Amino acid sequence: MNVKKELETKAGTANGIYLNNIEIDPLTIKAIMINEVVPADPLQDFYGTPDADYLKTTIPLLQGAGTEVVSIQDILQLGIYITNAVKTPKTEYAIDKSSIENSLPYLEAELSLFPNIKVIMLMGDVAKKAFNMIAKKSTKKNAVPAVSTYKLRNSEIYYKGIRVMPSYIMTGGNILIEKSKVTMATEDIAAMLEIIK
Repeated sequence: MNVKKELETKAGTANGIYLNNIEIDPLTIKAIMINEVVPADPLQDFYGTPDADYLKTTIPLLQGAGTEVVSIQDILQLGIYITNAVKTPKTEYAIDKSSIENSLPYLEAELSLFPNIKVIMLMGDVAKKAFNMIAKKSTKKNAVPAVSTYKLRNSEIYYKGIRVMPSYIMTGGNILIEKSKVTMATEDIAAMLEIIK
C-alpha cells in the first residue's frame, strides 16, 4: 500500500499538504508515533534522505530505548510507523489551530489504515491536541486529559482499545537542550516497545 495514494483517495488532494509517499504493509504496523509538524523541506522528514534532520533526533531516542535501529526501514521493521499531525510546514513559531484542523482529515484517514495498532504515541502537545480533536468527533470528549504530559506519563489511557501514550516532541533542535524530556521520551518509547513485542 502506498500511504500517500491511500490518503489522497480517502481525504482528497490539497496544495501544500505533505504526505508520506512510502510503500508499506499496513498489517505489520503495531505502533504509530505522531510527531508535531512536517519540516519545510520534505527531504528532512522521516521518509526523506537517510540523514534527514528528523531522523537525527528520532533514531537516538529509539536506540536509547534499547533498539538497534539505524534507519527508517529498521523502525518500520519493528512495526513502528511515524507520521506528523500537521501536514503543512509551520510558518510561525507556534502552530495555529487552523493548521491542525486542515490536516485532521489526513491524520484521521492515516490512523485508519493500520488495523493491528496496539499503541499510538503522541510526541508533543500538537500531536496530543490533534488526536483529541479526532477523538472528540466520535466520543464527544478528549481521549487524553488536558493536563501536563509528565503527569500523564504513568497513566494507562485507551482509545477504542488502543493504548495512547502522550510523550514529548522527538524532532527539532530544542530536544537536545531539554535532557529531562529526552530521558522521558526514551522511557516512553521503551514502554511502547514492550507493549508491541
